[in-house]
Amino acid sequence: MTPFRIAQAQINCTVGDLTGNTEKICQSIQQARSLNADIVSFPELAITGYPPEDLVLKPQFIADNIDALQVIAAEAKGIVVIVGFVDKVNGLYNAAAILSQGKVRGAYHKHHLPNYGVFDEKRYFRSGRDLHIIEVNGVSVGLSICEDMWTQRGPTRVQTLAGATVIISINASPYQIGKLDERERMLRTRATRNQVIIAFNNMVGGQDELVFDGCSMVIDHEGRLLAKGKAFEEDLVVVDLDIQKVEEFRKQKQSRLHKSSPRTQSVTRILCSFEPYVGKRIKVLPKFGPTLTILDEIYQALCLGIYDYVHKNGFSKVAIGLSGGIDSALTAALAVDALGSRQVLGVFMPSRYTSCESRFDVESLVHNLNINLRTISIEEAYTAVLNMLSEEFQGTTPGTTEENLQARIRGDVLMALSNKFGWLVLSTGNKSEMSVGYVTLYGDMAGGLSVLKDVPKTMVYNLARFRNEIASNAMIPEHTIHRDPTAELRDDQKDQDVLPPYAILDQILEAYVEGNHAMSEIVSMGFDASTVGQVGRMVDECEYKRRQAPVGIKITSCALGRDRRMPVTNRYQET
Repeated sequence: MTPFRIAQAQINCTVGDLTGNTEKICQSIQQARSLNADIVSFPELAITGYPPEDLVLKPQFIADNIDALQVIAAEAKGIVVIVGFVDKVNGLYNAAAILSQGKVRGAYHKHHLPNYGVFDEKRYFRSGRDLHIIEVNGVSVGLSICEDMWTQRGPTRVQTLAGATVIISINASPYQIGKLDERERMLRTRATRNQVIIAFNNMVGGQDELVFDGCSMVIDHEGRLLAKGKAFEEDLVVVDLDIQKVEEFRKQKQSRLHKSSPRTQSVTRILCSFEPYVGKRIKVLPKFGPTLTILDEIYQALCLGIYDYVHKNGFSKVAIGLSGGIDSALTAALAVDALGSRQVLGVFMPSRYTSCESRFDVESLVHNLNINLRTISIEEAYTAVLNMLSEEFQGTTPGTTEENLQARIRGDVLMALSNKFGWLVLSTGNKSEMSVGYVTLYGDMAGGLSVLKDVPKTMVYNLARFRNEIASNAMIPEHTIHRDPTAELRDDQKDQDVLPPYAILDQILEAYVEGNHAMSEIVSMGFDASTVGQVGRMVDECEYKRRQAPVGIKITSCALGRDRRMPVTNRYQET
């Protein structure tokens, strides 16, 4: 039996760019056809980009997406195409179109709509009910869309019992720490329990807070990984499948498969046969994208998030306020790796409290990264503002207000440069600071993208060390990594004057923010009760700041703002 050749186009789509996405899809169809693939799939909602959010509430957008589908269908000749789009049939559906012989042959509607974390598909779509099997040159292929595969009792079981030997699953599954391994374990389980080959096609690219990692994979009926796409890059994964092996395996195990879950739902069969390729195909070797460490995953996710946010929003260059601290240093290194050194500008804005150490560290970083630096002292502006407010502040003790004035002046400088020259400002605050409100509204929070918004401070240090390890020499000055963190807004200031040590703070925050544990539970984990209470109060009292923060790249299971949504006006307090 001739091997069944499938192709998975792991592409980077842009939300709303129907023309650009369509062109990219058609190019990938041509490439897959040139390799004599029987079928090629594309990610979930590839035509619209994911997630399209309230764009789907615009009737014209839906009509235009269906028009784009017709353009793609015309390209689907000599190959079967599975592509994600928004279907409209007495309501809207997250759908997978089945294209063959230049026509739309049918559409599978997603059954299980996720409505948790970053997902709110029930706001827009109806749940599908029908099931399909596509007959492609004698091979029965079932369809699934993202959450359908994650759901244990999803459509895969019924399609398998109806004879499908291959399940094509199209996805827009965003990255978070640990997700790649979790996803692969889930797919192995689904494949072995259903005795079916699963071709999992995932989107790649950045979209606002989300980063899609790709890592498309094909897993056979015994749980073996046959191929895996690259992480955080576009890829075309082509695999030859031995369908006869699946059928023979099932004959041996058939009684167990059918006995465990009798089929109760009907399945629609769609014939998509075309003149099969009978010549000698050029052999394709299975791809296996490199296995990444956790730090490598995170670093690449942040780089991709920066690159796509900058370019998809029409920018070319970024500006970063450099302080000599670890956060701005890591942000600059990430920006250089994502965009290139010529596209990154460092801005050093010293005041009367800026140390010689900070100046030296900034100059060392700029030299190592080969970026341009502009030094703009804020001392004159700071003195002028203090003088302007001296009568109003008369009789008060200098404190946080005066400190925050410096941060806000720096924010004004960065935004002025952005307005004048069209640079996107990258803010540099990390998740630990953002969680407890150790940031200045309209100051160091100013910017268009908060690169480290979901990166805890301890992870910042780990990533900085990682970047230095993979460089030929230390990109981030060692002194920056080892010095005590300080905002330098007053004499002898240290972060730990007001915060617990970051090693402790981050553990408490992980339990409180990501684990959603009660304060009493966190204390029982071995943390000091007063420290836990202090951290909890700081988190709860600063929601108003986080509501006004820039978009930040998500890497954890509970990103502030995108996943964790708390009311600003809130009187609940744990006792």
